[in-house]
Amino acid sequence: MFTGIIQSIGNITVVESQGADARAHIAAGKLDLAHAQIGDSIAVNGVCLTVTSFADGGFWVDISGETLARTTFGEIAVGSKVNLEQSLTPTTRLGGHLVSGHVDGIGTVVSCWDQGRSLRFVIQAPPTLAKYIAEKGSICVDGVSLTVNQVNGACFDLNIVPHTLQETTLGELVAGSHVNLEVDILARYLERLLLGESAAQPTAPPQGAGITHGFLVEHGFIKA
Repeated sequence: MFTGIIQSIGNITVVESQGADARAHIAAGKLDLAHAQIGDSIAVNGVCLTVTSFADGGFWVDISGETLARTTFGEIAVGSKVNLEQSLTPTTRLGGHLVSGHVDGIGTVVSCWDQGRSLRFVIQAPPTLAKYIAEKGSICVDGVSLTVNQVNGACFDLNIVPHTLQETTLGELVAGSHVNLEVDILARYLERLLLGESAAQPTAPPQGAGITHGFLVEHGFIKA
Protein backbone atom coordinates (compact mmCIF):
# COMPACT_ATOMS: atom_id res chain seq x y z
CA MET A 1 0.00 0.00 0.00
CA PHE A 2 1.02 3.60 -0.69
CA THR A 3 -0.20 7.13 0.08
CA GLY A 4 0.22 8.89 -3.27
CA ILE A 5 2.74 11.30 -1.75
CA ILE A 6 5.70 11.21 -4.14
CA GLN A 7 9.15 10.87 -2.56
CA SER A 8 11.36 11.27 -5.61
CA ILE A 9 11.44 11.71 -9.37
CA GLY A 10 13.32 8.81 -10.91
CA ASN A 11 14.57 8.12 -14.40
CA ILE A 12 14.29 5.06 -16.63
CA THR A 13 17.85 4.19 -17.65
CA VAL A 14 17.39 0.74 -19.22
CA VAL A 15 14.43 -1.09 -20.75
CA GLU A 16 14.95 -4.67 -21.85
CA SER A 17 12.28 -6.63 -23.71
CA GLN A 18 11.91 -10.17 -22.38
CA GLY A 19 9.49 -11.47 -24.99
CA ALA A 20 5.98 -11.02 -23.61
CA ASP A 21 7.23 -8.90 -20.70
CA ALA A 22 10.16 -6.63 -19.84
CA ARG A 23 12.59 -5.53 -17.18
CA ALA A 24 13.83 -2.04 -16.44
CA HIS A 25 16.42 -0.20 -14.39
CA ILE A 26 15.24 2.93 -12.61
CA ALA A 27 17.61 5.56 -11.24
CA ALA A 28 16.16 6.44 -7.85
CA GLY A 29 17.04 10.13 -7.65
CA LYS A 30 16.72 11.28 -4.04
CA LEU A 31 14.71 8.21 -2.97
CA ASP A 32 16.33 6.78 0.16
CA LEU A 33 17.11 3.13 -0.56
CA ALA A 34 19.26 2.63 2.55
CA HIS A 35 16.77 0.24 4.14
CA ALA A 36 15.18 -1.10 0.97
CA GLN A 37 15.49 -4.81 0.25
CA ILE A 38 15.05 -7.12 -2.70
CA GLY A 39 11.36 -8.01 -2.87
CA ASP A 40 10.19 -4.61 -1.61
CA SER A 41 7.39 -2.83 -3.44
CA ILE A 42 7.96 0.59 -4.97
CA ALA A 43 5.27 2.55 -6.79
CA VAL A 44 6.60 3.77 -10.15
CA ASN A 45 4.19 6.24 -11.77
CA GLY A 46 1.53 4.67 -9.59
CA VAL A 47 2.35 1.09 -10.58
CA CYS A 48 3.34 -1.26 -7.75
CA LEU A 49 6.55 -3.00 -8.87
CA THR A 50 8.83 -5.43 -7.04
CA VAL A 51 12.53 -4.69 -6.63
CA THR A 52 14.61 -7.56 -8.07
CA SER A 53 18.07 -6.06 -7.47
CA PHE A 54 19.93 -2.84 -6.73
CA ALA A 55 22.59 -1.27 -8.95
CA ASP A 56 24.01 2.07 -10.08
CA GLY A 57 22.04 4.28 -7.73
CA GLY A 58 18.74 2.64 -8.50
CA PHE A 59 16.92 -0.65 -8.78
CA TRP A 60 15.75 -3.24 -11.30
CA VAL A 61 12.14 -4.35 -11.72
CA ASP A 62 10.31 -6.90 -13.83
CA ILE A 63 7.29 -5.62 -15.77
CA SER A 64 4.68 -8.24 -16.62
CA GLY A 65 2.75 -8.40 -19.87
CA GLU A 66 -0.39 -7.47 -17.93
CA THR A 67 1.27 -4.30 -16.64
CA LEU A 68 2.54 -3.40 -20.11
CA ALA A 69 -0.98 -3.80 -21.51
CA ARG A 70 -2.90 -1.94 -18.80
CA THR A 71 -0.61 0.96 -17.88
CA THR A 72 1.53 3.57 -19.56
CA PHE A 73 4.52 1.25 -19.16
CA GLY A 74 3.56 -0.04 -22.59
CA GLU A 75 5.03 3.19 -24.00
CA ILE A 76 7.82 3.77 -21.46
CA ALA A 77 11.25 4.58 -22.87
CA VAL A 78 14.80 5.20 -21.72
CA GLY A 79 15.01 8.74 -20.36
CA SER A 80 11.40 8.84 -19.16
CA LYS A 81 10.95 10.50 -15.77
CA VAL A 82 8.81 8.64 -13.24
CA ASN A 83 7.27 9.34 -9.84
CA LEU A 84 8.57 7.10 -7.06
CA GLU A 85 7.14 6.16 -3.67
CA GLN A 86 8.17 3.41 -1.29
CA SER A 87 5.45 1.34 0.37
CA LEU A 88 3.79 2.27 3.64
CA THR A 89 5.21 1.30 7.02
CA PRO A 90 3.28 1.18 10.34
CA THR A 91 4.67 4.64 11.21
CA THR A 92 4.12 6.35 7.86
CA ARG A 93 1.98 9.49 7.87
CA LEU A 94 -1.03 9.03 5.61
CA GLY A 95 -0.77 12.40 3.89
CA GLY A 96 -2.65 11.39 0.74
CA HIS A 97 -5.11 8.50 0.54
CA LEU A 98 -4.79 4.73 0.50
CA VAL A 99 -3.34 3.69 -2.85
CA SER A 100 -2.80 0.07 -3.88
CA GLY A 101 -0.54 0.64 -6.87
CA HIS A 102 -2.91 -1.40 -9.05
CA VAL A 103 -3.75 0.81 -12.02
CA ASP A 104 -7.41 0.78 -13.14
CA GLY A 105 -6.92 2.38 -16.53
CA ILE A 106 -5.10 4.90 -18.69
CA GLY A 107 -6.37 8.48 -18.87
CA THR A 108 -5.63 11.18 -21.44
CA VAL A 109 -4.88 14.83 -20.68
CA VAL A 110 -7.48 16.86 -22.57
CA SER A 111 -6.18 20.32 -21.69
CA CYS A 112 -4.07 22.21 -19.18
CA TRP A 113 -3.61 25.87 -18.39
CA ASP A 114 -2.08 28.20 -15.81
CA GLN A 115 -4.29 29.26 -12.95
CA GLY A 116 -2.38 31.62 -10.69
CA ARG A 117 0.75 29.75 -9.61
CA SER A 118 -0.96 26.41 -10.19
CA LEU A 119 -1.79 24.31 -13.23
CA ARG A 120 -5.32 23.21 -14.01
CA PHE A 121 -5.80 19.91 -15.84
CA VAL A 122 -8.74 18.22 -17.50
CA ILE A 123 -8.26 14.47 -17.85
CA GLN A 124 -10.50 12.02 -19.65
CA ALA A 125 -10.83 8.64 -17.96
CA PRO A 126 -11.94 5.42 -19.66
CA PRO A 127 -15.78 5.29 -19.65
CA THR A 128 -15.73 2.25 -17.34
CA LEU A 129 -14.06 4.31 -14.60
CA ALA A 130 -16.37 7.34 -14.72
CA LYS A 131 -18.71 5.98 -12.03
CA TYR A 132 -15.86 5.78 -9.52
CA ILE A 133 -14.78 9.42 -9.86
CA ALA A 134 -16.57 11.92 -7.61
CA GLU A 135 -16.30 15.66 -7.10
CA LYS A 136 -13.97 16.34 -4.14
CA GLY A 137 -13.09 12.66 -4.05
CA SER A 138 -9.58 11.23 -4.30
CA ILE A 139 -7.86 9.88 -7.40
CA CYS A 140 -4.31 8.76 -8.10
CA VAL A 141 -2.70 10.12 -11.29
CA ASP A 142 0.72 8.68 -12.18
CA GLY A 143 1.08 7.76 -8.52
CA VAL A 144 0.12 11.21 -7.17
CA SER A 145 -2.77 11.50 -4.71
CA LEU A 146 -5.04 14.31 -5.92
CA THR A 147 -8.45 15.80 -5.20
CA VAL A 148 -11.01 15.94 -8.00
CA ASN A 149 -12.34 19.48 -8.49
CA GLN A 150 -15.21 18.80 -10.89
CA VAL A 151 -16.57 15.91 -12.93
CA ASN A 152 -18.22 16.07 -16.36
CA GLY A 153 -19.04 12.64 -17.70
CA ALA A 154 -15.78 10.71 -17.95
CA CYS A 155 -13.73 13.93 -17.70
CA PHE A 156 -12.51 15.42 -14.45
CA ASP A 157 -10.34 18.39 -13.59
CA LEU A 158 -7.57 18.89 -11.09
CA ASN A 159 -5.62 21.79 -9.63
CA ILE A 160 -1.89 21.08 -9.23
CA VAL A 161 -0.14 23.36 -6.74
CA PRO A 162 3.48 24.56 -7.19
CA HIS A 163 4.97 22.11 -4.66
CA THR A 164 3.41 19.13 -6.45
CA LEU A 165 4.60 20.47 -9.81
CA GLN A 166 8.15 20.69 -8.44
CA GLU A 167 8.23 17.30 -6.72
CA THR A 168 6.48 15.17 -9.38
CA THR A 169 6.39 14.73 -13.15
CA LEU A 170 2.92 16.27 -13.51
CA GLY A 171 4.34 19.62 -14.60
CA GLU A 172 5.60 17.97 -17.80
CA LEU A 173 2.17 16.77 -18.91
CA VAL A 174 0.63 18.32 -22.01
CA ALA A 175 -2.60 17.79 -23.94
CA GLY A 176 -2.51 14.27 -25.30
CA SER A 177 -0.28 12.84 -22.55
CA HIS A 178 -1.30 9.47 -21.15
CA VAL A 179 -1.44 8.91 -17.40
CA ASN A 180 -2.03 5.97 -15.07
CA LEU A 181 -5.26 6.25 -13.10
CA GLU A 182 -6.22 4.47 -9.89
CA VAL A 183 -9.65 5.26 -8.47
CA ASP A 184 -10.41 5.29 -4.76
CA ILE A 185 -10.08 1.73 -3.49
CA LEU A 186 -13.18 2.16 -1.30
CA ALA A 187 -15.35 2.83 -4.38
CA ARG A 188 -14.25 -0.42 -6.00
CA TYR A 189 -14.97 -2.51 -2.92
CA LEU A 190 -18.29 -0.77 -2.30
CA GLU A 191 -19.47 -1.62 -5.82
CA ARG A 192 -18.57 -5.27 -5.29
CA LEU A 193 -20.23 -5.33 -1.88
CA LEU A 194 -23.49 -3.95 -3.28
CA LEU A 195 -23.72 -6.93 -5.63
CA GLY A 196 -24.50 -9.09 -2.61
CA GLU A 197 -24.83 -12.80 -3.33
CA SER A 198 -24.95 -12.16 -7.08
CA ALA A 199 -21.21 -11.43 -6.90
CA ALA A 200 -20.64 -15.18 -6.77
CA GLN A 201 -22.24 -15.69 -10.19
CA PRO A 202 -19.71 -15.80 -13.05
CA THR A 203 -20.25 -13.39 -15.92
CA ALA A 204 -18.29 -15.55 -18.37
CA PRO A 205 -16.72 -19.00 -18.45
CA PRO A 206 -13.42 -19.14 -16.54
CA GLN A 207 -10.43 -18.43 -18.77
CA GLY A 208 -9.31 -21.65 -20.40
CA ALA A 209 -12.61 -23.41 -19.81
CA GLY A 210 -13.58 -23.22 -23.50
CA ILE A 211 -17.11 -23.28 -24.88
CA THR A 212 -19.08 -25.97 -23.08
CA HIS A 213 -22.49 -27.49 -23.83
CA GLY A 214 -23.86 -25.79 -20.70
CA PHE A 215 -22.55 -22.40 -21.84
CA LEU A 216 -24.26 -22.74 -25.25
CA VAL A 217 -27.57 -23.74 -23.61
CA GLU A 218 -27.41 -20.91 -21.06
CA HIS A 219 -26.83 -18.27 -23.74
CA GLY A 220 -29.47 -19.56 -26.15
CA PHE A 221 -27.21 -20.94 -28.88
CA ILE A 222 -28.74 -24.43 -28.63
CA LYS A 223 -31.74 -25.97 -26.89
CA ALA A 224 -31.30 -28.15 -23.83
